[in-house]
Amino acid sequence: METLTVFILCGGKSTRMQSEKGLVLFQDKPFIEHIIQAILPITDQIKLITGSKEYDYLPYQKIQDLVVDKGPLGGIYTALSHSETEFNLILSCDIPLISTELLQELISKHTQEAGITVFESESKTHPLIGIYSKNIVPVIKEAIDSNELKMMDLLAKLPHQIINIEESENYHLTNINSADELNDLNINLT
Repeated sequence: METLTVFILCGGKSTRMQSEKGLVLFQDKPFIEHIIQAILPITDQIKLITGSKEYDYLPYQKIQDLVVDKGPLGGIYTALSHSETEFNLILSCDIPLISTELLQELISKHTQEAGITVFESESKTHPLIGIYSKNIVPVIKEAIDSNELKMMDLLAKLPHQIINIEESENYHLTNINSADELNDLNINLT
């Protein structure tokens, strides 16, 4: 695959976490820094989709949502609208366990024909760890205009590719949405 831009979606109301999700500490480091650490062996072309000044300490371009309050779909629309590469790695900010190896697997198995490539394990699809083509912007815009914001609905509309992964690897795709989930994760690691 030619050059790839990585966009981390840092937006969201984070009502369950009660704080800026990407900055929640895990093993003494914010989630976002764990994710960046997994990306850097692949590329340093990283951009953050956020309107929060709290991420200003990071040396990456920050982009505010073009359309507010449209969930992850709005963030992806913003990312792809600002992208200068055809293919883009889109990641949520709440996946501190993501590994370079899994991201490389996603990139290496992606086929040019797919508008979106995502992981699936035991019937759970992970649309916020995926490769998205810039060419799908019109479809996303139409979904936003119609207020059809479910990620799985978007997948159903587009040629996409599912990469099945072993249950043992599913752990690395865990997204942490609440203090309880973070606490469970910390307990499981001790």
